[in-house]
Amino acid sequence: MTDKQRIGVYPGTFDPVTKGHLHLIRRASKLVDKLVVGVAGNARKHPFFTQEERIDMLRTDIANMTGKRCEIEVVGFDNLLIHFAADMNASCIFRGLRAVSDFDYEFQMTGMNAKLNAEIETVFLMAADKWQFVSSSFVKEICSLDGDVSEIVTPNVEQRLKAKLAEKGQ
Repeated sequence: MTDKQRIGVYPGTFDPVTKGHLHLIRRASKLVDKLVVGVAGNARKHPFFTQEERIDMLRTDIANMTGKRCEIEVVGFDNLLIHFAADMNASCIFRGLRAVSDFDYEFQMTGMNAKLNAEIETVFLMAADKWQFVSSSFVKEICSLDGDVSEIVTPNVEQRLKAKLAEKGQ
C-alpha cells in the first residue's frame, strides 16, 4: 500500500459553472484524495466571464457544496491540460460526457494526452440524466433572453450572470 495521495484534475472553461459541473465535481471527489478543478483561460473561446470571475464563482459554489469527499482546490491554467495535470501531480483527468457528440472530441483528446504523458489516465464520468442537456452556452443564451435558469445554476451564478448581462447591456 502506498502513502501517495491520489490527485485528480477536472478541467473546464466553466463559463459559467452549472449544476451539471458541480454534480460531476461531487462525484469525482469520491474517487481521489484531492481534486483540482482547473479553470482554463482559453481566450480562443472568448469567455463571457474573466478567468478570475469563473474561479471565484467555482470557489463560492464548492464552498457551499454538500457531499464533498475530499479536498477540492480551484486553480486557473493557461497551458496544455496534460502539462497542467502533471504540474498538479495528478494521476488522472476527469472528463464529463453528456452525449455521443462529446465522445468524438474527448476520444481524440484522450489519445493525444496519452501520447504526451502515458502516466496520467483519463476517467470519463457520464452526466446524470438531469444534466445531459445543460451547457454553459445554453445557460447564457436562456438568461440573456430573460429565461429562468434557476434550476440549472446556483443562485450565486444566476446573480452574477444577470449582473454581467446588465453590465454588457444585453
